[in-house]
Amino acid sequence: MKPLPLALLLCALAATAPAHAIDRARVTDPRPLMFAALDAPTGAAHGILVGESAEAIARRFQSTSPIYIDVTTVRRYRQPGCSRLNVAIWQEGVVLPGAAAPRKQTLDIGINYCRDGLPPKSLL
Repeated sequence: MKPLPLALLLCALAATAPAHAIDRARVTDPRPLMFAALDAPTGAAHGILVGESAEAIARRFQSTSPIYIDVTTVRRYRQPGCSRLNVAIWQEGVVLPGAAAPRKQTLDIGINYCRDGLPPKSLL
């Protein structure tokens, strides 16, 4: 059997990369990602939570894996700079009280949000 050419091997590895292997901004709270998602043509922004909040969550749930934040646009409103966003915060290896084994834990939050930090005046 012939060895695979390097280019083919690299393509195969890229195709099997984990979903969280995308460029992620380091943030201390989700707001910068929410603003980025409002402005992004794709309506999405991705980050990793860092700082005191991330350290406190990691201690509480006994996990050393990063805390990921994915913000996606669910709906854009007529009011400029306003959208319905989904903020997904997730971490692998979370140990919940009474759980037999660590697992991935996700928190999804839906929010109507505008560039000025307020909710939209209308949901149309």
